[in-house]
Amino acid sequence: MDIQTVDQQYQQLQVQSQQVGQQLQSLATKLQSAAQAGHPEAREWLLDLRETALAIQGQQQQMGNTLQAIHALWQNQAQQMMPTMAPGGYPNQGYGQPMNAPQQSGGLFGALGGFLNSGFGRAMEMGAGIGLGEDLINKIL
Repeated sequence: MDIQTVDQQYQQLQVQSQQVGQQLQSLATKLQSAAQAGHPEAREWLLDLRETALAIQGQQQQMGNTLQAIHALWQNQAQQMMPTMAPGGYPNQGYGQPMNAPQQSGGLFGALGGFLNSGFGRAMEMGAGIGLGEDLINKIL
């Protein structure tokens, strides 16, 4: 799987998350209208919807945590592959720890760099995730 595919999948996940939020908000609005109109069970259904929204939010937060862990793993791998620098900023040439890997633009190192600089990689680094906002859950009641 290439970096563009990861970015596309992440963007699709964000769009789907927004759609779920919009659908929950729409259902909450209908249930609030029914409760205000005097429907006897609408208030209970609204509470059930709020609990469902909280469960979805928890699942999405865990997904965000998982994606951030994957990003951190890739970041650690990239750091381990960079050459060890000697004093003065020059690559270590046999003094102390050996160089871990040569710098190159292709191969695994290039893939790591590309991944970390992708839209998904930058979003994960900044802690951005997917999820239902607190404001949506608060609006349900």
